[in-house]
Amino acid sequence: MNIAIVMLVSGMALVLAYRYYSNYISRAVGVDSNRPTPATTRNDGVDYVPTRPLVLFGHHFAAIAAAGPIVGPTLALYFGFVPAWLWIMIGVVFIGAVHDFTALFVAVREGGRSVAEVARKTLGKAGFTFYIVFAIVLCLLVIAAFLQLTAVALTSLLPPDDVSLGATTGGIHLLEHDGVMKVQIGGVASMSVIIMTVLAPFIGWMIYKKRANLWLITAVALVVSFGSILFGYYYPVTLNPNSWIIIITCYVFFASWIPVWIVLQPRDFVNAQILYLGLASMVVGVLGAGIGGAVINVPAFNLDEAFSAPNLGLIWPFLFITIACGAASGAHGLVCGGTSCKQLSNEKHARLIGYGGMLLEGLLALCVILLISGGMDFEKYKNLVYPAAGASNAPLAFALGLGSVLETGVGLPKVFGTIWGILLLEGFLVTTIDTLVRLSRYLLEEFWVTVLDNPPAWLKSPITNSLLIVAGFLSLTFTNAYLKIWPIFGAANQLLAALTLIAVTAWLAQKAKTYWFTAIPAAFMVLTTLTSLVILLGRYIRLESWTLLVTDIFLLGLAVGVVTLTFRYFFNLRANLAAQVGK
Repeated sequence: MNIAIVMLVSGMALVLAYRYYSNYISRAVGVDSNRPTPATTRNDGVDYVPTRPLVLFGHHFAAIAAAGPIVGPTLALYFGFVPAWLWIMIGVVFIGAVHDFTALFVAVREGGRSVAEVARKTLGKAGFTFYIVFAIVLCLLVIAAFLQLTAVALTSLLPPDDVSLGATTGGIHLLEHDGVMKVQIGGVASMSVIIMTVLAPFIGWMIYKKRANLWLITAVALVVSFGSILFGYYYPVTLNPNSWIIIITCYVFFASWIPVWIVLQPRDFVNAQILYLGLASMVVGVLGAGIGGAVINVPAFNLDEAFSAPNLGLIWPFLFITIACGAASGAHGLVCGGTSCKQLSNEKHARLIGYGGMLLEGLLALCVILLISGGMDFEKYKNLVYPAAGASNAPLAFALGLGSVLETGVGLPKVFGTIWGILLLEGFLVTTIDTLVRLSRYLLEEFWVTVLDNPPAWLKSPITNSLLIVAGFLSLTFTNAYLKIWPIFGAANQLLAALTLIAVTAWLAQKAKTYWFTAIPAAFMVLTTLTSLVILLGRYIRLESWTLLVTDIFLLGLAVGVVTLTFRYFFNLRANLAAQVGK
């Protein structure tokens, strides 16, 4: 089938879902445009700031959009195009977007408090503690997986023939690897990363100290973005993966506790320019390639008689936890209840920000499977992502797919499109890593205050808690490849989404509102993720992956605890309602 037709049909389905299903949920939960939001009633000019909806949408999308909807669909495409496409479409409409919308709405109704605080109100202190600990473990898994993926992306090499390198695309450096000359695709991104990070404090100074004009800052950010790419094209950096892991770890350690305006926020601002242009280029590339005749080259189904795929396992539950963020993401609840709920100027905008933002992430995941399916044959895909020998390189499969469709669709030389793909993915990866390390520090500090009435000063120190987070994710990074980490990360991420939906369902039930649209997805996600965690226990024992085995057992314990608290809550709620009726 032509990839442009699939894109247009899928896009129309997403538009209809936003128009009708999100409108139904909005009415069911009781969105009230006349009700003041915390951003207006508690406006402090720091955290609680009424923000224009389109500005907040951009901020929110930049916060939730990460490498997950790129890497997850890339890995899951091995099940076949149809299963991957179906779950992205169904999952994002009925679970992922519902999760983000309702989590944001409830956080707003609770005065701008996090979903963990909502869990405290409905499930008690134990539910709050379970949620915080679960969120920290999820962040550690995400950071570990993304750190490895970053190292893989920044050291990617390709034979010149794979990117049609010819006389018209001269200037890029070749490197001898295993006796073969290869293109330093990742080396270009490496130099770009260094330049953007070094110049980030200058951008921050312009934004926060000089209060420069926004258009001027944007122009400077674009010059920095594309200037760094051009410089990297002629002067790529060559380092090994472990060196990059150590360098990025040092960067995120400092970025997690120094003022956000110095590095983290300005670097994200620069990366955002690449993010939006990248998504636009993917859509244009898929449509243009489809017009040029590109079709899906991946089998509709790649399953054996037991409905399994090699390297992945049973289609249920592993399809769902492999695609992960492309259809639903528990990490989004942390953003909804952390920052976005404090900036929403009107409740009616929750639908655009929450439901619409997740639909856009679903569009990103859709683009990924279409550009890979239409940009390379299945054997090439398998050799890159699931090679018989050597390490997996999902980032390169995505980048090469984008390079191919951009060449077919708009005539851009494949080598440039492939470099653009690596840069795009790197922007998602590093931006997510530094944000999550800082967020993990916040969560850990909140955890100490919760479990200890008066924690010692050293446990309140941002530097101490940053070091604890660094130790946690490095213990996972250096003992497991990202392909081993991804299933448990996906399970944890989807399970956190289920826990958030449980907390939201309990809140809606407490308010005597309709809640089937959160309860059914919560039940499905709990069953799916618990099943995957149980199956993974045997896999980690066979592989002797002891750190992942311990993490798996820990997650199972936390999940069982939350489910038990939930049943107790609804049992007590039912008993109280029966008693009131009896009176």
